[in-house]
Amino acid sequence: MGLFNIGVEGQYLIAAPIAAWVGGVIDLPAFFHISVMLIVAMAVGGFWGWIPGELKVRRGVHEVISTIMMNFIAIGLGAYLLINFLQEESDSLTVASPLIPESGRLPSLNPVLEALGVEVRAGFELGSFLFIAIILGFVYHLLVNRSRFGFDLRASGLNPPAARASGVDPNKMIVRTMVISGAIAGLVGMERVLDFFHQYTSDFPRLLGFNGIAVALLGRNHPVGMAFGALLFGFMDRAALILDLRGVPREIVTIIQGIVVLAVVIAYEVIARLLERRAVRAAALATAGPDEAMEVTA
Repeated sequence: MGLFNIGVEGQYLIAAPIAAWVGGVIDLPAFFHISVMLIVAMAVGGFWGWIPGELKVRRGVHEVISTIMMNFIAIGLGAYLLINFLQEESDSLTVASPLIPESGRLPSLNPVLEALGVEVRAGFELGSFLFIAIILGFVYHLLVNRSRFGFDLRASGLNPPAARASGVDPNKMIVRTMVISGAIAGLVGMERVLDFFHQYTSDFPRLLGFNGIAVALLGRNHPVGMAFGALLFGFMDRAALILDLRGVPREIVTIIQGIVVLAVVIAYEVIARLLERRAVRAAALATAGPDEAMEVTA
């Protein structure tokens, strides 16, 4: 739709502690336990995305500004909720939500890799949340590119007046899109909660949301492109740990990631301009007479 949700960071940092707390206080069969946690995370993230959507529609507040401000609110509110309401009472110095029971944990895929003959080094683990991410990629593709809702969404972004004339309310599409974006963002932290930590702690990983935005730019919002972009960023993040152990500043990886995103964005812009010029030339040739066509070709 041409919207920029810069609030992914805040949306998952407010959704993860609430979902982790819910997962720690309930006791259900595995499928329902995990499903409830995912639904809670999506509901909280969707609500946090609904706020800037409403602000844009009702007050004309740009979503970039409102989502950036909502990030700071979410980080502070998440810390407040964790310390005062979601914290597990224990003698440990670590501030954390209640530990999630076994029924709320996703199994490791390391045994599957070992059964296939892949040697897994110590300290490395592949989580089952990978399958949820793949399914989400398929759902995203079908929703945006193969559904009436996706057509209305893209039409509203490209030409709001034309979309309105065809019976689509662009304002409602803005709100719905921000809600869906927030709901997906709410799942970002659940990979760490369900696969590895099994609770939300005060040192929960940050910057995953901003990495996701960079990956989306890198993959041009296409699920396959974003998958490869995520693998590239994941490889570089893992390489940063190795560089740190060898005395090389790990910040060099952040610099490389920034250079990659900048180079890709520039390349996309150059290609877009070349394609635009080619389209203009083709249109001129199609509508021009013989003499004018020779001039255009020349």
